[in-house]
Amino acid sequence: MRRIPARRLAAPLAAVLVALLLTASAPATPAPLAGDLDRLLADPRLTGAEVSVLVSDAATGTVVYQHDADALMLPASTQKTVTAAAALDLLGQDHRFTTRVLATGPRTGGRLDGDLVLRGGGDPSLQPADLDALAAQVAAGGVTEVTGDVLADASRYDDVPLGAAWAWDDQAAYYSPQISALTLTTDSDDDVGTVRLTLTPGTAPGGPAAVRTTPEQAPVRLSGQVTTGVPGSPDTVRVDRRPGGNDLVLSGSLPADAGATDEWVAIDDPARLAGTVFTAALARHGVKLRGALREQGAPTGAAVLAAHDSAPLGELLVPLLKLSNNGIAEHLVKEIGVVKAGSGSWAAGLDQLRGYLHRSGLEVTPARQVDGSGLSRQNLTTGQRLVELFRFARRQPWFTAWYDALPVAGDPRRMVGGTLTDRFRGTPAEGRVHAKTGSMTGVDALAGYLDRADGQTFAFSLLVNNFAGESPRPVIDALVVRLASDTDAAPRRPAPAAPAAPAAPAAPARAHDWE
Repeated sequence: MRRIPARRLAAPLAAVLVALLLTASAPATPAPLAGDLDRLLADPRLTGAEVSVLVSDAATGTVVYQHDADALMLPASTQKTVTAAAALDLLGQDHRFTTRVLATGPRTGGRLDGDLVLRGGGDPSLQPADLDALAAQVAAGGVTEVTGDVLADASRYDDVPLGAAWAWDDQAAYYSPQISALTLTTDSDDDVGTVRLTLTPGTAPGGPAAVRTTPEQAPVRLSGQVTTGVPGSPDTVRVDRRPGGNDLVLSGSLPADAGATDEWVAIDDPARLAGTVFTAALARHGVKLRGALREQGAPTGAAVLAAHDSAPLGELLVPLLKLSNNGIAEHLVKEIGVVKAGSGSWAAGLDQLRGYLHRSGLEVTPARQVDGSGLSRQNLTTGQRLVELFRFARRQPWFTAWYDALPVAGDPRRMVGGTLTDRFRGTPAEGRVHAKTGSMTGVDALAGYLDRADGQTFAFSLLVNNFAGESPRPVIDALVVRLASDTDAAPRRPAPAAPAAPAAPAAPARAHDWE
């Protein structure tokens, strides 16, 4: 589940990276860059972890610094850069996903003697308002009655909903959605196959919190309760989905002085969700349905009554890379399979992706890619492959769209800074790093471009795997800040973690694979 206050744009974190970096005693003469980076990699937070670092001149390929650059590592969401590049080349940045409404029978005046089909086109950005617009088109075309059923057609892609080795206990998490050619999202973050629960505390402690579901027709069943806690108490809200269905279990409490809080939950059977919302939209627009909702493909020869096109692929890259959207990445893999091989499966799409990498000369080391997002722990890559991709991308006609979709260090605008919004503020790296983040339990990564003040651009990959204790992110950030600094700058070291302030007890949090 995704937890964001209803106002969506919370104030940025108060702490900035410059407060985490304590300047070490400056040597009598400027330390070489390699020596500074070596010292940073000796940080005890990296003890026992696997670390791979590669920094190259983006124009010439000259290696600036490397440490185990050919080691096979879990890439986490840095893998989305590979998927995005392949999609731009194989589909094109103007590619759109089209959702259609079709009729299977003849018309007699306003009556359709047959079924109405909602055919999914793989759109990862389809919202309830789009389905309402499709229903309005059907009504505007003169249809007032359907004697048959509404068919939810997700046949463009196969019926395998989850990627290889995705965690079973993440199936309710918004970042681990079921992938379907007919799906729905509730907002511009495009978290496919999810419903949103808005919880508002009651007026007095002990009472139940109010719950609102978006879309309101979502085929979910709620049980349990979120109670209202005393003002200032911890937020312990939890929403779980029982496996194999859409029974959502609520628990925990929300402080009385808190505002409304949104929870996003990935649901079972996204095609039924979309079909249910579309059926309700038909009724609102005066189209009477005699039958029921069924999940079935459209027969050959069905007539198109209405259509909705998504934004072009170049625009969908923004939530994909800025917000690290897993669902969009997986839709791109299956869409590549449909367009290039006639099969909307992970196997077909990934085969086309590997062919693209081979033809482009990007298979510089062994690797393994089993999904589009990097969510699977079967994925493996190297810093060499990532940096080679970043250098290759600069020569491609789609580079601007790809580069602009990468998160920008320290930019407070959510759809610009993305997952780097609260990192590198007040440092030489602020605004100069365009890079993709990646994090899973025991994995932290950052890979992309760094534009130095002297005009040189670095392509870099920083991959850390198998850490079990404190997060190594301050070390990663310190490495980037040192790379962004002038060559005469004194080395900086990440500060040791400050002791945590006493806090009220809260429900234990699970570590999720999410970024």
